[in-house]
Parts: sequence; structure tokens; C-alpha cells
Amino acid sequence: MVSPDSALRTADWRRRMFDIYAQVRHAASAGSPSSAHDLWRRERDELFASHPASPLSEGAKQCFTGLAVAPYNPELRCEAPIDDDGAGQQLEVPTGTDGTVYFERLGTVTTPIGRLALWRLATYGGGLFLPLRDGLAGKPNGTYGGGRYLLDTIKGAHLGEGADDSLVLDFNFLYNPSCAYDERWACPLPGPDNRVAEPVLAGELYAEY
Repeated sequence: MVSPDSALRTADWRRRMFDIYAQVRHAASAGSPSSAHDLWRRERDELFASHPASPLSEGAKQCFTGLAVAPYNPELRCEAPIDDDGAGQQLEVPTGTDGTVYFERLGTVTTPIGRLALWRLATYGGGLFLPLRDGLAGKPNGTYGGGRYLLDTIKGAHLGEGADDSLVLDFNFLYNPSCAYDERWACPLPGPDNRVAEPVLAGELYAEY
């Protein structure tokens, strides 16, 4: 059973994450996506190091010096229209703690790393969801074996909209789900239409803390 204190800490973590992404969108729209990326990295480092809802253990916090994040690569940013390829597909993802999580496919986006499925959370709150598992997954000095997230708007991870109903997708903002650090968290992971064979050396990499 989740305690009231724990629920409040988690709510504050999410509020802080919404604030970070609002600042990211503002900085990027002002013409500096790389500065937005620096801000994102610094603010997330602070949350992981000090927030009571951090997925890091208290012991890990003591020696934490920052998340492993690849240098910014401007070629991995795009505005991607959503086409209807695969639209309406249903996805049921069993999790260890949250039961089965249901998604509906909105369509497909074409990106610098290939075509990926874009999902909508089909339960309370909705929300866009774009996970990714790349060719570095599970490899030494690579990415988390289960995959990473780019968009999860119900939890604040949203980079904004581009022209003509497109989405801003910047793979430099890929990040690890909380289950990468603490198995008590439940994290839906990428299915086959969100996997690419090529390595994507961008965003948050995987390291044990």
C-alpha cells in the first residue's frame, strides 16, 4: 500500500518534471535546442541527487555525480508528421505492479533513426507515448536493456508540436524509465515497432549507481 507521504513525493517529482520540460520547450523555441538539452541534463541531475522520490537508493545518492548523457547531436532532432500506418492497433503491456497497461496506436512517425510507432495511453488521462529500444541496448557502456522513453506526456516528457500537426522529436532527450534504477517501478517497454537495430548514441545512457 502506498503511503500518503510517498504519494505526495511522487506527485511533486512529476510536477517538477513538467516544469523542466516547459523550460526545455521554451529554450528550444528560442532557437537553442542544445542549451535546452543542457538545462534538461542539469535539472534531472539535481532531481536524481536530492529529491525524495528519486529512483536512486539513498546509498547511490551518496556517490552520484550525474547521469550518463551523450553529447548533443543536432542531426537527431526533427518535426515528424503522424501518418496513419498502423493506426488503431491495440497493445496490452503486463507490468509487475500496475497490472496491464493498455495503449492504442495513433500511427507512425518518420524520424532520423527510422519509422516508429506512436502510442496513446488508452486508460485514464490519455497521453502520448514513444519508447525506443536501439542497437546499444544491454551492451556495456550502452543503453538500458529494456529500452528508453522519448515521450511520455502524461508524466511531463513532451517536446512540443511542430508545423502542420507534427511532433517535435529530439532523440537527445531519450531517458531511462525508473525501472532501470529500481525494480519496484513498473515500466511499459518498447514493442517490435519501436525497436531499431542501429545504435542510437544519444540521450541518457545506462550506468549503475
